[in-house]
Amino acid sequence: MVEDRIEKAVSLFKEGFNCSQAVVAAFADQYGFTREQALRMSASFGGGIGRMRETCGAACGLFMLAGLETGATEGANREGKAANYALVQELAEEFKRRNGALRCADLLGLSSKEPVVSTPEQRTSQYYAKRPCAKMVEEAARIWSEYLEKHSKEV
Repeated sequence: MVEDRIEKAVSLFKEGFNCSQAVVAAFADQYGFTREQALRMSASFGGGIGRMRETCGAACGLFMLAGLETGATEGANREGKAANYALVQELAEEFKRRNGALRCADLLGLSSKEPVVSTPEQRTSQYYAKRPCAKMVEEAARIWSEYLEKHSKEV
């Protein structure tokens, strides 16, 4: 059920997994991945890719799912690559429309002058209160669920 996948993604985030891991792991079983495999392959994309505050990790997770769904598996498959890139661009536009930005720093309201720190913050109630990340995870999972429903895939 759609809401179950969305709730699973938010729950994973609240368990301490990064935004990308939460989105990918919530759908991993649909693509034949174990939870551990999903968590490992998406681990580097949290915090706007390695906590560099670039593309939102939840959006990166969404794009990873798009690759699992439509990614080309032959190097010469230009049409397949184009179709996947078009899907990623469509998903990115929808993510931006719903959230106002695609870039982590913009979503968090950070200035470009703030230093990039690799150490993640401790997950406390204050952390969750000041960050929109759980909402980003929820929206990314919702966008993917809607895509799957629209294309008659199991959610």
